Amino acid sequence: MTKKARRKITRDRNLKILVNAIIVPLLATLFCFIVCFVLIRAHKKEKAGLQDKPNINVNEDELVWGLEGKDSEFTFFDFSQISNATSNFSDENKLGQGGFGPVYKGQFPDGREMAIKRLASNSGQGFTEFKNEVQLIAKLQHTNLVRLLGCCSQRREKMVIYEYLPNKSLDFFIFADDTKRALLKWNKRLAIIEGIAQGLLYLHKHSRLRVIRRDLKASNILLDNEMQPKISDFGLAKIFSSDDIEGNTTRIVGTYGYMARLLSMLLLESFSTKSDVFSFGVLILEIISGKRNSCFDQQGSFFNLLGDTWKSWKEKRCLELLDASLALDISSSDIMRCVSIALSCVQENADDQPTMSDVVSMLSTENMTLPEPNNRAYFQVRVRKEVASIVLGPSSSNEMTISVLCSR
Repeated sequence: MTKKARRKITRDRNLKILVNAIIVPLLATLFCFIVCFVLIRAHKKEKAGLQDKPNINVNEDELVWGLEGKDSEFTFFDFSQISNATSNFSDENKLGQGGFGPVYKGQFPDGREMAIKRLASNSGQGFTEFKNEVQLIAKLQHTNLVRLLGCCSQRREKMVIYEYLPNKSLDFFIFADDTKRALLKWNKRLAIIEGIAQGLLYLHKHSRLRVIRRDLKASNILLDNEMQPKISDFGLAKIFSSDDIEGNTTRIVGTYGYMARLLSMLLLESFSTKSDVFSFGVLILEIISGKRNSCFDQQGSFFNLLGDTWKSWKEKRCLELLDASLALDISSSDIMRCVSIALSCVQENADDQPTMSDVVSMLSTENMTLPEPNNRAYFQVRVRKEVASIVLGPSSSNEMTISVLCSR
């Protein structure tokens, strides 16, 4: 072998060693990088997949997800299912706007129609209220309570899925124009009052849990095909043991105008089942009159339905309270009975107010002698909207109330 050939072989060997010393580690490093990248990406997908599943995050106050196995009608929906059913939450499918977010109508591939309440991120109803509503409604079964069909909890999206009720809510009729109000004949209104009373009695006494509904108002009463009422929206409801009759609150909840002793509640005092009784009394008067419990008129005066009713009761002209869209052949005794029950419910002293058991008895027994409501005088006050907003917080004029009570 020539000297030139040997040099070539040596040069090739050195080049091969150099390549192995440089290229192989680089390839090994690149391979390790690729493997690490794949593993990290897979881990992220797995983590995201867990979040995408119907919320099984135990850290979020341990929502009881065993509901699906115990109730064949309860379903955990995927966000994509809800999005498709509502046409990506289109305005055409929007049923209304609640205190905690919009409500949409959803139609699923199997033809089922449902109502979806989508919690707004800035609604103030966090996971606690969401959990409260899901757990509570799933355990309650009554013909006058809206039926819970499922929920969705993925990432920041939290939704409650109810049965769809085509006739919307009670306020859609009683606070509308004469045509819509006329659709609710007196017998139908009386049936709605009795149905709401039965639903509240179940919550207070006959359900497995003692439930104070709080925030009972016309917009939270839904109507089915036959215009039967169903109490809905339990995000602010409070659960008690069977031995408890009242509790304390550290924040004001409910809608102004339906809340008893508002000024006392501003001081964060106790609440009880009588809180619902008061709200129910207000609701009776709204159903009878077709007027909201309170509003600002064009001159800025504050109208109070309770004050007007007390005055009419004392002057024995309660029939003037009747909604003008109703026929005039209604029994005056029926009107007087309902007004008397309503005024008993909104008495200033909670001890004077009836229980829902008493209310149901009074509504169902025509020949029952009703107790005379305590003669408390509500008077109207003039208050600027700006002042009301500062004192009570922002609210629509239709749901803002300052009820000033004064013994005669």
